[in-house]
Amino acid sequence: MSIRVPSASRGFILCIIFFGSFPGTILAQDVRLDSILIFKTHEWFSTKPIVYFQCKGENKTLFPDVKTTNVTYSFSGQESWQPLTKLKGTKCKICGIYEEDTFRYDTFNEWELCPSDFTPEGTYTHAKEKDFNATFLCHGCSQLGAGLNKDSGTDKEEETRMHHAMVVLIVVLVLGVVAVGLVVGSTYWRKKKRQQEQTQFLFEDGDEMEDELGLDDTL
Repeated sequence: MSIRVPSASRGFILCIIFFGSFPGTILAQDVRLDSILIFKTHEWFSTKPIVYFQCKGENKTLFPDVKTTNVTYSFSGQESWQPLTKLKGTKCKICGIYEEDTFRYDTFNEWELCPSDFTPEGTYTHAKEKDFNATFLCHGCSQLGAGLNKDSGTDKEEETRMHHAMVVLIVVLVLGVVAVGLVVGSTYWRKKKRQQEQTQFLFEDGDEMEDELGLDDTL
């Protein structure tokens, strides 16, 4: 027995496939910390630094285990404070690794984090001499940023792709609405036709009964 997928479900499935085919404009990829090594701290009164990661306009993410210099800390990526941030499309973010200080915020380093920074294996290492060395993971970021220069009009290219994607989506939705309308119209027409046939059959049956009664009266 064949299973028929309703038109609405087919349209929903098509939308999922459509969005999945434009990872650069729709999907966001998680950025996680793989490892970090701190060479020195800037805090005057404490030997245990408070190190955190933050992107512009986002919340800070503390590294609770990073307390000792010259020790490489490795992470599984499943810690409660992961992921650090998300990269959407080909857009870059201003991010940094910071150390809290009693009187001021010392910046280890602040830089532009982009999908194109990551290797095909999904890794990216950022270092500041005599301060720290950190490796980040982002599976899928290299596909988003492949072949793109982060200084070559990335936003404009993404806007163009988004426009094209929206046009295609609108066309797909319009076709889906038309298809649903045709199905509903066809179903309604068949129902009306059956009702007319039933009504016609009842009239014809009534005429035959009247004819038979007329013959009986004549006899």
